[in-house]
Amino acid sequence: MLKLTEIATSDSLFDDVLTIPFDVRQKSRFSATTDKGKEVGLFYPRGQIFRSGIILTGTDDYKVLIKAADEPVSVMRNSDALKFSKACYHLGNRHISLQILNAELRYLRDHVLDHMLEGLGLLVEHENLPFEPEAGAYHTHDH
Repeated sequence: MLKLTEIATSDSLFDDVLTIPFDVRQKSRFSATTDKGKEVGLFYPRGQIFRSGIILTGTDDYKVLIKAADEPVSVMRNSDALKFSKACYHLGNRHISLQILNAELRYLRDHVLDHMLEGLGLLVEHENLPFEPEAGAYHTHDH
């Protein structure tokens, strides 16, 4: 098993891709199989998240790109700034992982939260998309 322990430079080319969902990318240590079938063990500082787009490497210089897997998410799209802000406020008040894009919110599918947003007059759709939530106010924002 190949051990991946370091972040490669962002301009590095990569040898393989590891496509994994958010719940796995939150773990600091785990084993996985790359998209090309190579067994890897990942080691990352505790409290960090394997963000989509980083490239990891190990002692043999094999480089693996981390990619967020498509997963079931609830998606709210709305260009009305007040409605969008209210949705962010109410979801944030529940301390959930939330991806904030331009006029779009994503969170892991949850019918209770869907119902709450629909009660605010917002449309919620269900899709399978990559999920890359905000890191939080006390983490660095390098992506």
